[in-house]
Amino acid sequence: MKILLVAINAKYIHSNLAVYCLKAYAEKNMPQDVNVQIELAEYTINQNRDEILKDIYRRQAEMICFSCYIWNLDYVESMIRDVKKVMKDVIIWAGGPEVSYDSRETLGRLPELTGVMKGEGEKTFAKLCKVYGERSETSELSLEQIDGITFRCPDGTICERPWRVPMDLSEVPFVYHDMKKFENKIIYYETSRGCPFSCSYCLSSIDKRLRFRSLDLVFNELQFFLDHKVPQVKFVDRTFNCKHDHAMAIWKYIQEHDNGITNFHFEVAADLLNDEEIRLIRQMRPGLIQLEIGVQSTNTDTIREIRRTMRLEEVREHVARIKEKGNIHQHLDLIAGLPYEDMGSFIRSFNDVYSMRPQQLQLGFLKVLKGSYLEEMAQTYGIVYQNCPPYEVLYTKWLSYGDIIRLKRVEEMVELYYNSNQFTHLIPVLQSRFENPFAMYDKLADFYHEKGYFVHTPARAYRYQVLLEFAQQEDPDGMELYRELAVYDLYLRENAKSRPAFALDEKPYHDQIVEFYQEEEKNRAYLPGYEEYHAKQLQRMTHLEVFSWPVQKKAWELISMLKRGEVPETKTAILFDYQNRDRLTDNARTAVVELPTAADAKPTAGQATAADAEAVAATGKGAAD
Repeated sequence: MKILLVAINAKYIHSNLAVYCLKAYAEKNMPQDVNVQIELAEYTINQNRDEILKDIYRRQAEMICFSCYIWNLDYVESMIRDVKKVMKDVIIWAGGPEVSYDSRETLGRLPELTGVMKGEGEKTFAKLCKVYGERSETSELSLEQIDGITFRCPDGTICERPWRVPMDLSEVPFVYHDMKKFENKIIYYETSRGCPFSCSYCLSSIDKRLRFRSLDLVFNELQFFLDHKVPQVKFVDRTFNCKHDHAMAIWKYIQEHDNGITNFHFEVAADLLNDEEIRLIRQMRPGLIQLEIGVQSTNTDTIREIRRTMRLEEVREHVARIKEKGNIHQHLDLIAGLPYEDMGSFIRSFNDVYSMRPQQLQLGFLKVLKGSYLEEMAQTYGIVYQNCPPYEVLYTKWLSYGDIIRLKRVEEMVELYYNSNQFTHLIPVLQSRFENPFAMYDKLADFYHEKGYFVHTPARAYRYQVLLEFAQQEDPDGMELYRELAVYDLYLRENAKSRPAFALDEKPYHDQIVEFYQEEEKNRAYLPGYEEYHAKQLQRMTHLEVFSWPVQKKAWELISMLKRGEVPETKTAILFDYQNRDRLTDNARTAVVELPTAADAKPTAGQATAADAEAVAATGKGAAD
């Protein structure tokens, strides 16, 4: 019998660890007398539906199992209906978190389905393979012996078996062998299942039995990733540091066997980090690991109501200690729409988390998941949410639908101007002119909306132009500095082929720049390691920019200068070295250099206008692209 495991991912770079685990476990534990051939098929929700249907049909499987998640359920259900139309005799099963907790309802609305695998699926799928591989037709009795399934009986009634007892995680085979299958994809990996916490919005809290993969296996598997120089390994453990010894052993191994390339991503509870863990983290190579930390809210009533035990001051302290070393990417999460969180409360939560200055701040919106405690309490909290996946909040007792719309606009601004890490010097200085960070992003969102500007555009220059136009409206006195900070941010990221319209005229410094590179060709005072290149090559490979402001200084220093009305008396020349970049930020290495001679001419600035921005957007091209 041929069985096809189908995963429909959100993006091409994603892979579905679950279906690989199902296949690997079933094949390892398949009795010799079971005649089953298992295939995998991965697609994305962005692919043409007809092309996916044709590919599934071409494979001519006798049984198809679909992996279901909140973000692909509608797509999968549509595909199941179409598959059954063109493959009338095929047996179809579904599994995954999005169908596990309402399996009866799923079978009720999808008559095409034979059954649903509930929860942890490795052993369940292996049993199904045995049942279908041993017989041409499955008897009711055979399926009734399998825990962890809900299925359709021959008479049309729906039968539900008990949930399966959680398995030993070390029994799951390692699924990564041929890495060619995973080129240009994120590698997902797990060393534990279950979660010790009871967060009411999360399905992971339902599984209370924490299980950990044998460290001997983990070390061997980590070494495989390191040997193959995998760019990133994303741990899917729900709270990686919930067991100190386990986390420390893995982090020590990663540090001791660092290949200088591979990055490891972990979801952690920041308040659980202890001194030993933080000391180790602070010693790691920049870019070796990154941490995702779910804060969700800083409202104590909200935290209590969603059954969290987070200690905010400890989160703040631990995030600050890690950030101090500048070697770890930290990603902090907030959720809008939680109980007891009104607009004022959420603004405070936003500003609290923003003040921690993570590399990324994700502003998410509550999703009322099937099977979660929050789903049970939705009516009590007045939470109204979408009928279809992703079941996202529309409004609550505390937040109106208008508030949600407002926050979604703020989210877009945060993604564009904070999480992109393209405005790391301009944004902090501009933000200081507002009452608080949220106020700036809120006002910027209104500006985009009122002007009818595009949020989603491929042109980076467009975003710079719009931001500078916004700065002109809000603080015209600071425009000279804002323009220069925009130029600084742009050249930090890339050696732009064309000069941006908002940059100063570099012609007054042309001769000095040429002379600088000629001198550098002889002495290598600033560019060691470039010995094989001549002056013109050096100039193409790097960039030298002259600023009126000392843009390389800390934001608070520049802010103080602005407030005092201080005007710089001297120019600052900065060299951008693109062959040597910060491992954490990917910014070019910079050095303040001394030009061979002083320039008397005062450069002029290009004017950033809405017309410029719209012109850039229309072409989809920009100076920085």
